[in-house]
Amino acid sequence: MTSKKYTQEDLNKILWDAADSSRTQVDAGIYKDYVLSMLFFKYLSDLSKKKYNEYKERFGKDEKRIAEKMKLDRFYLPPKASFDYIYSIMEQDNIGEEINKTLDRIEESNKGKLEGVFSVDFNSESTLGKLTERNKMLRHLVQDFAKIDLSEVNDDIIGNSYMYMIERFGADAGKKAGEFFTVRNVASLVAKLAEPKPGARICDPCCGSGGLLLLAGE
Repeated sequence: MTSKKYTQEDLNKILWDAADSSRTQVDAGIYKDYVLSMLFFKYLSDLSKKKYNEYKERFGKDEKRIAEKMKLDRFYLPPKASFDYIYSIMEQDNIGEEINKTLDRIEESNKGKLEGVFSVDFNSESTLGKLTERNKMLRHLVQDFAKIDLSEVNDDIIGNSYMYMIERFGADAGKKAGEFFTVRNVASLVAKLAEPKPGARICDPCCGSGGLLLLAGE
């Protein structure tokens, strides 16, 4: 797939269409956690693949050196821990279990950065239904995200899309966005009232998506 630079509006629409078309009878308030995990997983995978290609161009066939350089990057995806790997095995009956294992490997390889980030169970019968129904939904979700190339998308656009998705899922579930996260204008006001200074330590005891902390940092 050719890399594409999405506008914020474009990416929001593409992500929502992918998420919405994959959902079956799972409650929107719960399903959002699976979609957002898949979004972050795809983003990490696309960045990793981009980095690999850059190192490949630089170091040629020296795979050992490329692997060492990859381990020093911001995030490291070990072998069999990429979105492409999941896409290649999505017809397996245990696809939910394989997604769980893959996300566990990513967390294990990025302790201190990603530990606990992928907290949802992609193999949960009680949440996603019985095997046939669950696999159908997961394959649909993987196929939809496979069409999206996030390698040229910066952190800010991903973060804004993340917040957009939470808000849309809230509306789809018949709930206000505030039940899922602090809406941006309120969080911005609170951040200003806190008057953060360089070197200050700020605690958000109700931290969810981290939006308030990010705004305080800005």
